[in-house]
Amino acid sequence: MQIIPPLPIAPQLRLLRKDQSGLALIEFAYSLPVLMILSMGGLEIANLATAHMRVSQIAMLVADNASRERTSIDEADVNEIFTGAEQAGANLKNFKANTRIFLSDLEPNGKTGTNAGQYIRWQRCWGSGSFTSSYGKAGDGTNDATLKDGIGPGTTAATKITSGSGTAVMFVEVAYTYQPLVSDSIFGTKVIRYTSAFNVRERTDQEMKNAGKLTTAQTAACPT
Repeated sequence: MQIIPPLPIAPQLRLLRKDQSGLALIEFAYSLPVLMILSMGGLEIANLATAHMRVSQIAMLVADNASRERTSIDEADVNEIFTGAEQAGANLKNFKANTRIFLSDLEPNGKTGTNAGQYIRWQRCWGSGSFTSSYGKAGDGTNDATLKDGIGPGTTAATKITSGSGTAVMFVEVAYTYQPLVSDSIFGTKVIRYTSAFNVRERTDQEMKNAGKLTTAQTAACPT
């Protein structure tokens, strides 16, 4: 029986150095964590962009629908408008629990001189989010010039929202606490806010009606 002597150690090392089997698997293992981080970050960015777009659309939807009530507007109409907003936000995570929608009727206060300005005749709210309106509440500006420049995110009188005489503007503010898809460690806690405003169509009676005699609990009245 012939015994083959072992190869010298140096040639074995040279063979091992040239061996590339499993190289792709090792490279993939090294790159996998980076790839996962980039993928999750991309998904979170896309989700955040979608949330911004949806909240903006909901603000326009509520303002537009409220302005389309031509003869008068009723508590039942507002409930239906907010039901539509809830459906529009159904794809946003925990939408109602993290959202607050403010629908305000903005009009001239009818005063003259230094008390002339705009006022919020009524305001209705929807959602359980812990927010207050950035632009006022029902009754603001009724007897003074508190809102003489109007309301809205503009920084000057020329960029704020005002209503003309004999008509009204439906002003909507939507605030939503963003719910992350992956983790809140990527962007932290973010609040998405959008506003929208539409002038009413042909409506001359701006008083809020309650033909169905709904109780306060059945309406979208804002808590005081």
